[in-house]
Amino acid sequence: MTRMASGVVEFDGGALAWESAGEGPDVVFLHPGLWDGRVWDEQFGVFSRTYRVLRFDFRGYGRSSRPEPGRPYSHIEDLAAVMDAAGAERAALIGNSMGGKVAVDFTLTHPGRVSALVLATPALSGFEGTRDEEAAWEAAFADVERQIDEAVTAADLEGAQDLRLRWLWAPLGTDDPAGSRIRRIAFENLQELTMDESGEISMDPPAAERLGEIDAPTLVLPADHDPPWHERMCEVLAEGIPGARLVRIPETDHVIPLRRPQEFNHSVVAFLDEVL
Repeated sequence: MTRMASGVVEFDGGALAWESAGEGPDVVFLHPGLWDGRVWDEQFGVFSRTYRVLRFDFRGYGRSSRPEPGRPYSHIEDLAAVMDAAGAERAALIGNSMGGKVAVDFTLTHPGRVSALVLATPALSGFEGTRDEEAAWEAAFADVERQIDEAVTAADLEGAQDLRLRWLWAPLGTDDPAGSRIRRIAFENLQELTMDESGEISMDPPAAERLGEIDAPTLVLPADHDPPWHERMCEVLAEGIPGARLVRIPETDHVIPLRRPQEFNHSVVAFLDEVL
């Protein structure tokens, strides 16, 4: 029988909901920003056959509490607190988008606690777009960005989220089973559009300036239907982290673990089996 545990960590003014399953080396899943820990439903059971897996909802998402306006908090230290509560001293971190950014920042802050990194279409603190990328964004998405802002101002959060998914984060569609799941979890986190994140503590200096310090085995997974700057972000990470590997899963958009779960699981399990 799979060993399971769950709880809520009270830490630094927040309540962080987590759950774990399985036995073996620790693996922590870190979700992307529009969604919550359910993004990893397709991985949790599969990976728990070999590893002890842990996931939690970031502050502001899912079952975790919302940030208090203006009160400082750190996703990095929230992650450390959850790992402590679950008894995970050292773990492989698997992060998607915002979760990838937190994974990299955590690795630079607590290097002894990270055994490996898997970064699926990750964000990167300190990354700056080129003039060409900024011009391409302006040409392709400025009008969409304006429509999203107008929808939020008019309290039409569903309309704003629909635009974000259609044009940015789920352009392959949301009518199929995977896309429907991506849409549903995003729509159940509409509070993300309006919550006050002004208290979030940023990495200083940012990770983009320190990638050479990372010595954890690293796998980077770009998405070929992501906004264009994410492709270069993945390349910057793969080139900047010593020994990092870049593996492409074709025909996917931002939430790879839900959009292409079988391919994602195959690539990541093979990598972890080798490096852990």
